[in-house]
Amino acid sequence: MSKQDKLSYLAEESAESGSQLKKLKNKLKNCQKEKEEYLSQVQRARADLINYRRRQELVLEESKKLGQSAFLKELLPVLDSLKLGAKDNQGIKQIKEQFEAILEKEGLTEIKAIGQKFDPNFHEVVERVKSKEKEGTIVEEIQTGYLINGQVLRVTKVKVAE
Repeated sequence: MSKQDKLSYLAEESAESGSQLKKLKNKLKNCQKEKEEYLSQVQRARADLINYRRRQELVLEESKKLGQSAFLKELLPVLDSLKLGAKDNQGIKQIKEQFEAILEKEGLTEIKAIGQKFDPNFHEVVERVKSKEKEGTIVEEIQTGYLINGQVLRVTKVKVAE
């Protein structure tokens, strides 16, 4: 039997052709519903994949920042030592300045404290001292604090006027 023999035309208005036409229309509707379901599933899967990639990029960025913060925190005592040595030695002062420039390029900034009002988010009180300054004003910095990309890496240890 050839393909042409299998095809039948539904142009005739017979009962059999009417039922076949209804069956084909139903089948077509079912196929269209399935197509729409599959399409919506694919669209949802694509959106989920895009969202997953974005989340992974954020997680990767956070991991990078966390690792960078931990590494820079380990370097802060070295920077403190260089600052102490730079007071008496010009060579160490140059090394300190180079080191600070590298750290600044990585997003490290110093927290300014002297003359500022005490803020527990950035400062830690080591001692309260009598001073001519207004109460709560930082009069001396014991240990420098740092920010990394706007977040506190180490608080500044200070003396505050009472």
